[in-house]
Amino acid sequence: MATGAPTEQADGWRERLFWWLDGSLFSLCLGSLAVVVVGGLIQVSFGAFSMTIVEAWQAVFNPNVILNANAWEAFILGGEVPEMNRRSLIVWNIRLPRVFVGMLVGMNLAVSGAIFQAVTRNELASPFILGVSSGAGLMILLTLVVFSGLTAFLPLIASVGGAVAFLIVYAIAWKNGTSPVRLILAGVIVGTVFGSLQTAFFFFADDIGVVQSAIAWTTGSLTGTDWEQVRMALPWTAVAMVLALLSSRQLNVLLLGESTAESLGMDVEKVRFALSGVAVLAAAASIAVAGIVGFVGLIVPHMVRNIVGSDYRKLVVGCVFAGPALMVGADVGARLALSPVQIPVGIVTGLVGGPYFLYLMRKQQQMGEI
Repeated sequence: MATGAPTEQADGWRERLFWWLDGSLFSLCLGSLAVVVVGGLIQVSFGAFSMTIVEAWQAVFNPNVILNANAWEAFILGGEVPEMNRRSLIVWNIRLPRVFVGMLVGMNLAVSGAIFQAVTRNELASPFILGVSSGAGLMILLTLVVFSGLTAFLPLIASVGGAVAFLIVYAIAWKNGTSPVRLILAGVIVGTVFGSLQTAFFFFADDIGVVQSAIAWTTGSLTGTDWEQVRMALPWTAVAMVLALLSSRQLNVLLLGESTAESLGMDVEKVRFALSGVAVLAAAASIAVAGIVGFVGLIVPHMVRNIVGSDYRKLVVGCVFAGPALMVGADVGARLALSPVQIPVGIVTGLVGGPYFLYLMRKQQQMGEI
């Protein structure tokens, strides 16, 4: 008996090593990083202030900024930015934050969608389908139109809106417990009602600037984002990602079905509710800084699942990398497609995600089972 423990420990280490060296996951993460880096470098090379691509890249990799602790303290914690040359100031203070916000938004939406798909055991699930996006968006519009003095609390307000919407969905779907089908149907109902209320708020906005801002929120846009948005989303994102990674085993058990999960000792309703809270938090952090960006939470988990499989220990990690790649790439398209006019990134993700999801529906014979 005593000799079995070292053997089991060695097997555990070999399993972890095999997991980390998994070729498909490693390739996905590496490819996603490459897309983010290339897309980010393209993004910082264009703007109102004229500079060559070489000059823009030199500003990005300026060691006086990258290795300057005071600069990072100003960026992440706020405060006065230390002195630097004009190109570095423009790139680091205006253009790069948009890339970082896009990364955080993509990460949050992808992981949120992956969790909702496991909780409901339905490939159609996403923050948008389950009413979370509509609830958060409604609270943001209410703040912009009626309570404009509270805009500094948008992340918290968005979280409350998303949480309230999902609680309503959960209450509608509850009947001696919930089921994946009832959650989806309740989410569609709540999302439709909240979407109608969002539209109604446009009639109460007299200021054309407020209307334009509201349209940007409802379509999803990264235009005008800066380090303030990074600081808004970063702590919520960090918490949500850590919780999602720690919950990967519970997500795998949920995929086995309710009866099997209960036979393994899981309190399905409590776990489902807690994991949904993590997904709501991630989605709300995204909506608070970029508005309602469609299809990312629906499509990215599909793409990652096709590459690494349905094991959520790999799937969540893949979404953490693939989500930012899709968002940064889409934002480059939104920035340059009709230059100098910038279109909302949500339009690009919709144009890309719609046909891709149609392709998935045509390819797979059974939707709704992972």
